[in-house]
Amino acid sequence: MAKDSLTEQERKAVIAAIEDAEMATSGEIRVHLENHCKGDHMDRAAELFSMLKMHKTELRNGVLFYLALKDHKFAILGDKGINEKVPEHFWEDIRDHMRGLFKEGKLAQGLSEGIRMAGEQLKAHFPYQKNDRNELSDDISFGQ
Repeated sequence: MAKDSLTEQERKAVIAAIEDAEMATSGEIRVHLENHCKGDHMDRAAELFSMLKMHKTELRNGVLFYLALKDHKFAILGDKGINEKVPEHFWEDIRDHMRGLFKEGKLAQGLSEGIRMAGEQLKAHFPYQKNDRNELSDDISFGQ
């Protein structure tokens, strides 16, 4: 099961990375892990983005990290608000950094570092405001 891909300690580390990244931004970050991806991984990420209601954030600044573990596919999907602001090749740079760690078997570290990198851009473009609230769960979601 995808849920077994991270130890309890690794799961807590990834959630802590999400919480740390969101502490300085109004942006929202989610992680979804599953074993297999039928079809195109970007289409699946977009489907999950909708299912997780990530498009409902006030500033359209949600980011989804999607991984199909057994199929070795992953995607980083940012909503319209963040995509209009981040530099060209931003998601590809994070993806390439994460891929290197994944190839070394460092799943939790790759996720945590990618989340923190995304958080830096979210902080720059969507700084934390006093009235910000956590619009989406920070928990990792799991599929089959």
